[in-house]
Amino acid sequence: MQILLIKTSSMGDLVHNCPVVTDILTHYPDARIDWVAEEDYQAIPRLHPGVRRVIPVAWRRWRKHLLQEATWREMGEFKRSLQEIDYDMVFDTQGLWKSVAIARLSRNHAIVGGDRQSIKEGGAALFYDKALPIAKSRHVIDRCRAVAAGALGYPIETPPHYGIRAGALVADWLSARPYAVLMHAASRPEKLWADAHWIEVGQRLSAQGITSVLPWGSQDEKARSQLLAAALDGAIVPPRMALDTAARFLAGSALVVGLDTGFTHFAAALGRPTIGIFCDSDSDQAAVFGDGECASFGKKGNPPTLATVIDTIDRMLARSRPGA
Repeated sequence: MQILLIKTSSMGDLVHNCPVVTDILTHYPDARIDWVAEEDYQAIPRLHPGVRRVIPVAWRRWRKHLLQEATWREMGEFKRSLQEIDYDMVFDTQGLWKSVAIARLSRNHAIVGGDRQSIKEGGAALFYDKALPIAKSRHVIDRCRAVAAGALGYPIETPPHYGIRAGALVADWLSARPYAVLMHAASRPEKLWADAHWIEVGQRLSAQGITSVLPWGSQDEKARSQLLAAALDGAIVPPRMALDTAARFLAGSALVVGLDTGFTHFAAALGRPTIGIFCDSDSDQAAVFGDGECASFGKKGNPPTLATVIDTIDRMLARSRPGA
């Protein structure tokens, strides 16, 4: 069976789609699975050994340069790559006009996605061969899994298993001590947790012999990382990392504490003990899940208390110590 998955962006969305690959191969071990992903995020599906081929799309870049010949040449190459295989099924778990356009562009026998009430851009469901009712109240991972399960006729009876792994990063700038990743940055101010809380978390980790590492993705985030690091003994502000390097960086951590961002969900998917802090979203519907111990706290307008996070850190670290 030839299957194409379409989940192009963003980081957290691709992470949440990884269990779909595991599910399909559990029930159909001979399936051959390809995946269309935005070029900036293609490193994520490449981490799953069950993905035969990743087909990068560059719509975010192309749409800014539609009058350039090079853009149309790249789009033509993408179309040729997409149409190399005659797919038995295409699963669109993105639920957008752009994703259904990619699905329709492929050579396929059936396109499956959520129905009009189940996806973000409901009109896109008109172009599916099979549109499934999937409650929006379900966890985002289950919503992805339900597309393939509904199309292929198998039940969802097990917790999600991402199936991705990365080796630990070796880098000169990393501490010789165990390190924790503090994902303090977010796309919107409403998602942020108080700086004073992050400092308290870092101090608690330092007291237990663990170095805090504060990644960043923009110059504003870098400045905030530097501000927080200045208040913490031995804290590290790392260089900006490509996604494949970031995977190995997260994989080598002792603990990850992060806001509701793609990197926090990525860490959980890589099996790290992970604490998700939700300040502007629902910690139930988008809770972090992984093979390691995970916990999620907070809701929109009601972020978790410092005491809740500190207590959870202490408990996770105690359980991870040898002999615990």
